[in-house]
Amino acid sequence: MHTRFERSGPLTELASYPQWAQDMVADCEPARHRVLGHEIWARMVALELDEPSTYNFMTGLWPFIERFPSYMALNLLKTRYGRSPGDDMARRWLVRNIRVEQNHAEYWLNWAEGAGVPRDELLHKPPPAGTDVLYRWCEEISAHGTLAAGMVATNYAIEGVTGDWSHMVYGSEKYRDSFAPEARASSLRWLRLHADYDDTHPWEALDIVCTLMGRTPAAADVGHLRECIERSYMCMILLGDRCIRTHHEVSMPGGMLGEAAA
Repeated sequence: MHTRFERSGPLTELASYPQWAQDMVADCEPARHRVLGHEIWARMVALELDEPSTYNFMTGLWPFIERFPSYMALNLLKTRYGRSPGDDMARRWLVRNIRVEQNHAEYWLNWAEGAGVPRDELLHKPPPAGTDVLYRWCEEISAHGTLAAGMVATNYAIEGVTGDWSHMVYGSEKYRDSFAPEARASSLRWLRLHADYDDTHPWEALDIVCTLMGRTPAAADVGHLRECIERSYMCMILLGDRCIRTHHEVSMPGGMLGEAAA
């Protein structure tokens, strides 16, 4: 039986949400910390991410960045105005934020160019093999999953942890100063925006998901949402592994694997 949930506490405090949601978030914390502890961010901040890895990162994430508004549009198609408070919340939020996302692809291209990866490489060449895991998962769950599952996997899980790693990277003066002064603001706009606004976006998505699910959802339904969150995190970990694989392969005796991967 669906028991309506309506948040009364602060948006960004986990205690404001039903106990099932608090437990779900706690259960997913180890996977989230694995994303944030990935060596790619430390290497990026220390200016130790080599050129092949930087190329893999910028081009490998590009399909996900470019398609992100379409994932939200796929979730929007699942809503029906007036069907439930959760549907109405999701509909308003998705419509508003699809507009917010419209320029982010251009900002990513500017970041890539500032990092030494020409935009033509992103626009006209296929991404590196093995980097498609994230965008394919997001497309699958957004097209075929429930509204709650699609939003928890993308707008809660991925936007949330992306805001965290963006904050880490953008917060590094050393990294910011590595960009040419005349292009720094333009190059880092994607990072700056995600380090700022994503503080609230994932909480808003969680609020919508809890409103959709109510206070007493079935255990199996909660388990599915947890699996969606963890799969989103795992996809980001695997993508990070693939982006820096060339660093480890080049370090091997003879460098043959590194040459082949590059």
